[in-house]
Amino acid sequence: METDGTYHFSGENQPPKRSFKGIGKTVLTALVLAVVLIGVLTSFYTVDDKQQAVVTTFGKVTDIKDAGLHFKLPFGIQRVQKVDVNVYQKIEIGYDSKQNAGNRQDSESSMITGDYNIVDVNFFVEYKISNPVQFLYSAHDPEIILKNLIQSQIRNVVGSTSVDAVLTDGKENVQMQVKELVTEILAEYDIGLTLMDVRIQDSEPPTQEVIEAFKAVETAKQTAQAVVNEAKAYQNARIPNAQADVDKLLQDAEYQKQKRINEAIEAVAMFEAMYAQYAQNPDITRSRMYYEAISKVLPDVKVYINTGDGNNVNMLLPLESLAGGKN
Repeated sequence: METDGTYHFSGENQPPKRSFKGIGKTVLTALVLAVVLIGVLTSFYTVDDKQQAVVTTFGKVTDIKDAGLHFKLPFGIQRVQKVDVNVYQKIEIGYDSKQNAGNRQDSESSMITGDYNIVDVNFFVEYKISNPVQFLYSAHDPEIILKNLIQSQIRNVVGSTSVDAVLTDGKENVQMQVKELVTEILAEYDIGLTLMDVRIQDSEPPTQEVIEAFKAVETAKQTAQAVVNEAKAYQNARIPNAQADVDKLLQDAEYQKQKRINEAIEAVAMFEAMYAQYAQNPDITRSRMYYEAISKVLPDVKVYINTGDGNNVNMLLPLESLAGGKN
């Protein structure tokens, strides 16, 4: 005991001194295990069937991985960006289906046609990512570029088309032209996107009065088409009957032709037979032909034949009996 009243104990009662070397080794081991664990956990990644993964090593593209489980180097040595390549994505031009019942976007839909009319046209566009590397690195925000490109070509095509065609029967042609133009430009400036479809969602004039006028025009066209269809149906119904009449006339004509030919052949045969008889007895045949001619010209006159000499005239036969006429 000291004079100031305090006590001091011997060394066996003092607390033991801690080893800083052992503590440092424990901390280092824990850090190594943590780093290894983080490396293992960040070295594997999964790509689903709708995606492709672009792998970069120190910022340079080194590989493209398809669906499945894959390995990469950890700690930022290799990075992976997954891109939805097997998904159809859409662009709405002139309207927004996410807002109230497809809220119109007048700045996108209002256009001037080739005949200087104003028309509101809404387009629905489908596209997909065809090249994930080009999509990620060839341009900044390629989807915005695609939308601007489509809008430009839409105005180009609509601006060279009449308002009647845009509103009625020319929609398919407008869609086809827009798709062809955009596809050509995408092939030249590859931004990793492929245009799949362009469709006119709706097209109408800007005012209700013009809308009613175009509806009346469309109704008139439909009525005209219905009349044309009825006329064609009547034509198709009448053609078989007319063809039957034609066939009958042709058959009658062929019959008359053959009848005339047969009559002519018969007349020729009779004439040749008469000529053969005439050649054998020309005087008798000549007289007979003379008497037959007299009988036809003077049917009521009785003719007597003089068979005597000089002034001796005798009645031989009436001409009717000789010619085979009436008794």
